[in-house]
Amino acid sequence: MLATLPRSLGEELRPYTGHAAAAMINEVQRSVTAYARPLRGVFGRVLVVSCERAVRHYVDCIGDPVVPHDRWIDFYRLRGRSEFTEGRGLEPLHDSATIGARAAWRAMRPIVRGLGVGPDIIALAAESVFVYVDELFATTIEGYQEAEAKAAGAAPLRRRRLLELITQAPEGSASSIASLANGAGWRVPRTAAMVALQRAPGAGEFPAHLLDDDVLRDLDAAEPYLLTADPDTDLAPLNGALDGWRAAISPVVPLADAPAALRTARRALLLTSEDAPGPIIWCRDHLATLWLLAEDFLGAELAKQSLDPFTSLSEKQQERLGETLLAWLETRGGAPEIAQRLGVHPQTVRNRLRQLEELFGDRLKDADDRLGMQLALRAQRLMRAHRRDEGGPGN
Repeated sequence: MLATLPRSLGEELRPYTGHAAAAMINEVQRSVTAYARPLRGVFGRVLVVSCERAVRHYVDCIGDPVVPHDRWIDFYRLRGRSEFTEGRGLEPLHDSATIGARAAWRAMRPIVRGLGVGPDIIALAAESVFVYVDELFATTIEGYQEAEAKAAGAAPLRRRRLLELITQAPEGSASSIASLANGAGWRVPRTAAMVALQRAPGAGEFPAHLLDDDVLRDLDAAEPYLLTADPDTDLAPLNGALDGWRAAISPVVPLADAPAALRTARRALLLTSEDAPGPIIWCRDHLATLWLLAEDFLGAELAKQSLDPFTSLSEKQQERLGETLLAWLETRGGAPEIAQRLGVHPQTVRNRLRQLEELFGDRLKDADDRLGMQLALRAQRLMRAHRRDEGGPGN
């Protein structure tokens, strides 16, 4: 891609490589905690030289399809080895590459525009920056893996690093993922599901021995999780074996959507046994409920609009009338049916229904209003249950 840009662009940008490298260094040190250290000693030299070489080689490649890459490859492989040796993971390395690329492009973009090149060239130049950085990161991973291979237990560690990369920011990191997967002996699937795990107090170890080797896992994380390309098959052995554990399984999604899938699976762990009985929760069976849990502030805003007649009531009154209103909305049944569902006397339900008619009036006849009320009440019930589970206020 770089070779297709005008060679004159590279010549025009060459005097500004130091400016772009400085922007990279400043932004990486500001944004990535692992690199927020004084630029002294080996650490400082490596970070400065890495940024400077990255920018210079990028500019050298513009319009030149035969520029040599050997020394560049050797240097960034060495950088990967040193990252492993110094105990840093792939996350700060990946962050420094992507954040640095954005900073360098922000520094260079006004200069490119000032050269009078067309918007198609500017767009191609911007895209080439991130393609270049992905190749740089993949090369660094090769060195990182070389260092890992010399350490004990390298294979499990590589797979954990791979899982971290996939669940952090896979978009634009396809070649980096492929490189790391190759070293970990793992075939990259087109789609996958994420599995969020939750351990009850006193529970034993997770039965990882029941899983196939192709299931990536991080069981030591604060919020342990798995990745599987075939959840129905791979997770079948867990049925009846999750003593004290819960597992929430996301829908199967393209690998690039793994971070969102993991967030969805973790939200599913908020579901109560009433909403999702059993230790295994399939998100595909609870999509509407999970949508309600997607953003707390949206549920609060919906409640503010749909349940505003409740604002004059006490919290206990709101909860009692809310559960009655939700039961009526979900069943549209009479007092005896609702009373049986709530475990109260039918006359109590009749009294509550009269109160609801006084509070909401004709809004109870409007389909859109009823839908808003039902969604808001379900979201409130889910969040109350979650707060009780966490020992939050009101317990």
